[in-house]
Amino acid sequence: MQDQTADLIWREGEVPVSVRFDDPYFSLDNGLAETRHVFLGGNDLPARFRDGFHIAELGFGTGLNLLTSLVAWRAAGVSGRLHFTSFEAYPMAPQDMRRAQARFAELAGVAAELAPHWQGQAQRISLPDLEFTLIAGDARETLKAWPGRADAWFLDGFSPAKNPELWQPELMAEVARHTAPKGTAATYTAAGFVRRGLEAAGFCVTRDQGYGRKRHMTTARKDHP
Repeated sequence: MQDQTADLIWREGEVPVSVRFDDPYFSLDNGLAETRHVFLGGNDLPARFRDGFHIAELGFGTGLNLLTSLVAWRAAGVSGRLHFTSFEAYPMAPQDMRRAQARFAELAGVAAELAPHWQGQAQRISLPDLEFTLIAGDARETLKAWPGRADAWFLDGFSPAKNPELWQPELMAEVARHTAPKGTAATYTAAGFVRRGLEAAGFCVTRDQGYGRKRHMTTARKDHP
């Protein structure tokens, strides 16, 4: 399957919005704060970081979650390497990624470090403290073939109402199958069918306080092998 690139427009200056899904790539309020609250906080990070810790993600988007995680990893002073695998059906063009990331001055250093690596398609980046893999294509197919297991999942597809394919129970079951024992997952959505799908997959699911205008979010933990 050939990689397909994201089709987007820009709102309020520098917020990218998917034309296909009619949804912004990150919070219009503060995308960085939302990432820290939902995906880091929701997975109890950086407290759980250790050498070889593996984050997996549904929906790579602008790369904001990767940059935020790498900054948190380095700030925590963890020795070794962070593994980060992301599944994305429509990778963003490199110039659009760099433009979107430029919105976050706090991430400027790591954004500049990774900027030359972006290819806008399936790829790997190996640094002394990071092993990153972007898997392009429909996650409903690509995740099945993935040999890895994640310690933490960032479930960051577009809104379930606009991108239901990335939230179906069958895909949540694959997420569970590719989660290490005691692994976790977090997402900004508290949609009932997403929560039920995670529960059916074997996760212990909790509804937590959301970020900004979102009242609730979802966290999940896999307590069984």
